[in-house]
Amino acid sequence: MENTLLIGDHVFVNRVQFAPKSSWIGPILPYRQINRGDVFVFLHPAEPGLFVVKRVIGLPGDRIHLKDGVVYRNGEKFEEPYVISRPNHFPDSYRDNFPAVSPSDSGGVDPDWALTLPQHIQGEDIVVPENSYFGMGDNRDVSRDSRYWGFVPKENVIGRPMFIYWSFETPRDQWQKKEIGDRLGFLAHVVIHFFDETRWRRAFQLVR
Repeated sequence: MENTLLIGDHVFVNRVQFAPKSSWIGPILPYRQINRGDVFVFLHPAEPGLFVVKRVIGLPGDRIHLKDGVVYRNGEKFEEPYVISRPNHFPDSYRDNFPAVSPSDSGGVDPDWALTLPQHIQGEDIVVPENSYFGMGDNRDVSRDSRYWGFVPKENVIGRPMFIYWSFETPRDQWQKKEIGDRLGFLAHVVIHFFDETRWRRAFQLVR
């Protein structure tokens, strides 16, 4: 999601806004439907327990395809001012011309998705099914998103990130470290470098 979100950003997530309405809450909390372009947090459909942040590109019924890295939704070019594009990045025909190119021509595609993907293709488009969303990252050339593991089920949606409440310089592989020693070592690093490695300029920035 760079540069919308950076590794080490800690965000406040509104878990109520996209939830089913509850009559006992009344008008206090701003319920609304998920919209195209929303940034949302959800449980990864292919990796249980992994929380992911992406942007909603397609709602149920939307027809989507990419041509040379450009997203077309319902036949129209999708303007995306937040997207990072890297012209000199490695070529990937599957990534940039989805779903016209077969998943077998690209690495990193979830095997189950590779099998079910053809069922959702109509013409040159993939059609988002009922109670599902198509999500993509803003750092488009390196994003592992719905192109690689499929639609986001509605029940997997956690909420909407509202703002960054703390941001700290964090190694890219930190989330992969599971050893207690590695985690304790990083915690000690945070304590020692809290003031000089906190990205103070990002504090309380809205997520858009």
